[in-house]
Amino acid sequence: MSKMKIVLAYSGGLDTTIIIPWLKENYDCDVIAVAADVGQGEELEPLNEKAIRSGAAKIFIEDLTEEFVTDYIYPTLQAGAVYEHKYLLGTSFARPIIAKRLVEIAKREGATAICHGCTGKGNDQVRFELSIKALAPEMKIIAPWRIWDIKSREEEIEYAEQRGLDVPVTKKHPYSMDRNIWHLSHEGSDLENPWNEPKDDMLLICNPISKTPDKPEYVTVDFEKGIPVAVNGKKLAPVQLLTTLNEIGARHGVGVDDMVENRLVGMKSRGVYENPAGAILYAAHANLEEITLDRATAHYKELVAVRFAELVYDGCWFTPLREALSAFVDSTQQTVTGTVRLKLFKGKISGAGVQSPYSLYDEDIATFSADEVYDQKDSEGFINLFGLPLKVRAQMLARNEKKKG
Repeated sequence: MSKMKIVLAYSGGLDTTIIIPWLKENYDCDVIAVAADVGQGEELEPLNEKAIRSGAAKIFIEDLTEEFVTDYIYPTLQAGAVYEHKYLLGTSFARPIIAKRLVEIAKREGATAICHGCTGKGNDQVRFELSIKALAPEMKIIAPWRIWDIKSREEEIEYAEQRGLDVPVTKKHPYSMDRNIWHLSHEGSDLENPWNEPKDDMLLICNPISKTPDKPEYVTVDFEKGIPVAVNGKKLAPVQLLTTLNEIGARHGVGVDDMVENRLVGMKSRGVYENPAGAILYAAHANLEEITLDRATAHYKELVAVRFAELVYDGCWFTPLREALSAFVDSTQQTVTGTVRLKLFKGKISGAGVQSPYSLYDEDIATFSADEVYDQKDSEGFINLFGLPLKVRAQMLARNEKKKG
């Protein structure tokens, strides 16, 4: 009887390194490691040798960066989705694209199970598993942290050493981090006490405010139907556009958010996010929508944005509701085309100009100067009708009060 094949979401870190021998010791299997490049800035080539040395039968290193930007980041940006007012969902929407590729490779290789290294306390286990269930409901899911006897990082290191695995461990940067082209997150260590201010040397992308330039910098972003296409007048491909804005934003310390968020699994956790390009794009996109969306659509889209963010955070990317909300968002973006100018200074982003061929802002109507477009006497009849329910209610209360007297 042939061995079962298990596809492992592989990063080369401590967890997934020891999962390879653990799987082989507990299942009669071949392990197929899959490392996803979503722009995390790490050199992934050494993982080839490392995975095989750890016992994997094969390893695939998949470059998903451009697809990540165009099919996951941009639709979420268009929606204006932000989780709990601060989190731009950097880890959340990276998991569905990784899970999608895990499923594709599992089917191609004839695997019957997919394994991940997420702990039982985090959101990522939900995101991976919901995506796998949506795309391959027949696939078995293995989550070692929920079933093995290992309880701590120290025990993981001991397990690795007993099997001759080289797992370099350093305390130089003690935080649990997740990085991709969109953001870098920091959790754990001194951040676990919300009274502790984040340390400047924790930041690995953005300058701390004390080291930012003393002069502001202006940046322009061009959009076509809600999608950013150019920076400072230069057309850029999606990956290069984000890379450029990350460099500009990091220089001025923009996009650093410290928050205590409500995890899906029921607990609160504290994290610090570095998201310079994301902060710039969200600010620019919001400014452009101010002049291109009508009041009713803009206000309803705000409601959609909250629900969209929750769906992404909760791992519900491959769901009918998320797809339906994206269809609504796509409809709203047909006129979100134009140019936005922003000022970056000491961690702040300020609007400095916006223009669009689809602008609904009419200076002739909005002006405080004399005009022949807006007849101010028309407002009296509008107010009378708009206020009629209030007037009727007040008259009713007065009649009843008079009867009591």
